[in-house]
Amino acid sequence: MEKNMMTVVVENEQKTIEKGMMTALVAHGPKDYRLEERKKPKAGKEEVIVKIKACGICASDIKCMNGAGMYWGDEFNPQWVKAPVIPGHEFFGEVVELGEGAAEKHGVQIGDWAIAEQILPCEKCRYCKSGQYWMCEVHDMFGFQKDIADGGMAEYMKYPSNARVHKIPKSISLEAASMIEPLACGIHTVQRAKIDLEDTVVIAGAGPIGLFMVQVARLKTPKKLIVLDMKNDRLELAKKYGADVVINPGEDDAIKQVMDLTDGYGCDVYIEATGHPSAVTQGLKMIRKLGRFVEFSVFGEPTTADWSVIGDRKELDILGAHISPYTYPIAIDLLERGLVDVENIVTHSYPLSEFEEAFKVSARGEETIKVILKP
Repeated sequence: MEKNMMTVVVENEQKTIEKGMMTALVAHGPKDYRLEERKKPKAGKEEVIVKIKACGICASDIKCMNGAGMYWGDEFNPQWVKAPVIPGHEFFGEVVELGEGAAEKHGVQIGDWAIAEQILPCEKCRYCKSGQYWMCEVHDMFGFQKDIADGGMAEYMKYPSNARVHKIPKSISLEAASMIEPLACGIHTVQRAKIDLEDTVVIAGAGPIGLFMVQVARLKTPKKLIVLDMKNDRLELAKKYGADVVINPGEDDAIKQVMDLTDGYGCDVYIEATGHPSAVTQGLKMIRKLGRFVEFSVFGEPTTADWSVIGDRKELDILGAHISPYTYPIAIDLLERGLVDVENIVTHSYPLSEFEEAFKVSARGEETIKVILKP
């Protein structure tokens, strides 16, 4: 009887998807985001439909809402967004419909929690064919390009056949599941840094992803872990997560302190996770010769630096970190084992109908770290 009832529920859900409408947040232009009724997506071959459980608001979402790197009609900036599109790339949902072959391809069943990686690899370019799918030349992304793949700020969402889908154990909390994408990005960044036991590591920026980087970097057991941020409450949280030293550059001379802590040499590893140009020049000054500088942030404005520092003066390794290749399973495992905490990072949640307030609160960053939407 229970199985039959479940079958009826699933069938009703599928009929609703086929015929019904859903509420979605749609980006039409700078500061022109609207709640609209849209047709619920329908699964084609090897496609998955999920009912969104939560979707985080990323700093890049806020920058896009304010017009940074967006394509609006005749105006073109080659970064990020082409509207109209449903935004949101920090999502996960419950599987409610599976297209032909989708269960076998993606390893999920009706009722499972599932997440798709932010990028949709073309599977044809030189990068995809060599396993470097995160640098796909086509580079389609959820929530940024019209007619490609809508994001998770909606009641329902489609994972196309070329999506990289991962099942999420329901033993972790909804809040933890909503943070898999940013955690996966933080893991990749820390991996790029190649942290050693004797390294002094500086992480600039204690936002949500920066705080995940702190926790993951601590698992690498560096000699000293230093965290920089302009907000003291976030620095306190960084200490809770394992930082040995925290510095507010707005109150103290961060460069001098780092130099003093390293006998005048500078840090071995500098990870930039603020998205502010000043953090780049700061890092070039406080990193030692032959050090490793890892750039993660997405910037809303250009930055300039004395480029000769990289080669002639210090011979630095400058490393980029882009999204989260092969790190979703690691993120899920760390959350399931309780090795990474999200309880103090997800500070606010709002229904989709209150998206305007949610974006405002997230942008202010006062007494908030991560804001999520629950459609």
